[in-house]
Amino acid sequence: MTLQVVGTVVAVFVYLGTAWWMMDAVPNLCAADNGPWRCPQDSVFFNASVIWGLVGPRRIFGNLGEYGNVNWFFLGGAVAPLVVWIFHRAFPSKTWIGLIHMPIMLGSTAMMPPASAVNYTSWIIVGFLSGYVLFRHRTEWWKRYNYVLSGGLDAGTAFMTLLIFFGLGFWNVGLLWWGSNPDNQEGCPLARCPTAKGIVVDGCPVF
Repeated sequence: MTLQVVGTVVAVFVYLGTAWWMMDAVPNLCAADNGPWRCPQDSVFFNASVIWGLVGPRRIFGNLGEYGNVNWFFLGGAVAPLVVWIFHRAFPSKTWIGLIHMPIMLGSTAMMPPASAVNYTSWIIVGFLSGYVLFRHRTEWWKRYNYVLSGGLDAGTAFMTLLIFFGLGFWNVGLLWWGSNPDNQEGCPLARCPTAKGIVVDGCPVF
């Protein structure tokens, strides 16, 4: 418990110091055309405030908007666990059906955006291998090392973030790869194109 409190306190000061340093060192931080410094989480928060506060949900998700059919997903989310339960009762020998947890699968997409598809595909693959394959076929190994594996993946992600930032981005070594091209999101150059009818943008299709 003490280590957790100390780690949290240290993390607060590290995060705050990093934020102040970036705001002072990076010109036009969080600007839409500022390369990798676009602050996707803050952009999502800003867009949400515009949708719900300025434009209004009726003009986005209501009868005056383009995305009214999205409301049907509320019904889908309510019915999905019932469907899993029905299949689990209908096929009791298929034990893997009972392991499907629709609220987790659907609720995790609340972070999308700004998380991209690669975040979810890697999560699904690692989660399936660890939570199902290893748990079922190497249970003792899973009991002993799964927590360590989780911590190792978190630490590895943080380490690689620093390594990529300082090794490939901060020093501008000129290495061209998919992570250094902000316009090629998930391999799709049209990811930022509008989907509303009649909107014309250079390089984008018109619906």
